Amino acid sequence: MTVLRTVPNLATPDPAGLAAVYRDLLGLEPLMEMAFISTLGAPDEAPVQLSLAAEGGSGTALPAISVEMDDLNDTLARARDLGAAIEPGPVDEPRGVRRFFLRDPAGTLVNILTHS
Repeated sequence: MTVLRTVPNLATPDPAGLAAVYRDLLGLEPLMEMAFISTLGAPDEAPVQLSLAAEGGSGTALPAISVEMDDLNDTLARARDLGAAIEPGPVDEPRGVRRFFLRDPAGTLVNILTHS
């Protein structure tokens, strides 16, 4: 048995609108768009991962999704340009991760990170 992909599903009354935010913020591409769902993907295939956690690290709330980026500063600038609520960050974690949290327009807590 092989897992081919994992896909977080974020609740929103406006799938196309929220998809536009993630396209602009993370550079994801549309894979499927219907009235009730928009699915985005990375230009190249990302590894399949599943995290199970009691918190978000360093005593923070658990984000719904974590997204590793190659350029955290560029992504932070995009997030600020989009008016995202940054909470907290950016911070350097003792486990070798630099990250920030943001709330998307639907209120979902998202962890944006890079490995130091």
